[in-house]
Amino acid sequence: MSCIFCKIASGEIKSSLVAENGDFVAFDDINPVAPCHVLVIPKRHMNSMSELSDLSGDALSSLFALIDTIAVEKGVKASGFRVVSNQGRDGGQEVEHLHFHVVGGRKMGKIG
Repeated sequence: MSCIFCKIASGEIKSSLVAENGDFVAFDDINPVAPCHVLVIPKRHMNSMSELSDLSGDALSSLFALIDTIAVEKGVKASGFRVVSNQGRDGGQEVEHLHFHVVGGRKMGKIG
């Protein structure tokens, strides 16, 4: 297993754990772009969002519940935050393991 996020999910590599549930783990990004910058990853290896269709509705629901928990714990739920997932090389994905960035704590620029 050479995937760094798989190693973080399994505990082989230590991270600054923020939250976790049965299917996902969240930890602080090592190169934050905002005061709150947390990565949420599936515990099992998935390359892209297209693989989310393999998960049960309960697992998908737990993803968004975890993101909500992170927003509350990091103090950005009321002011607002952004959830981003970069897909593929042209989309800016640097690690080939599905991950979501939960970013907030400052005014974000508009997209588009």
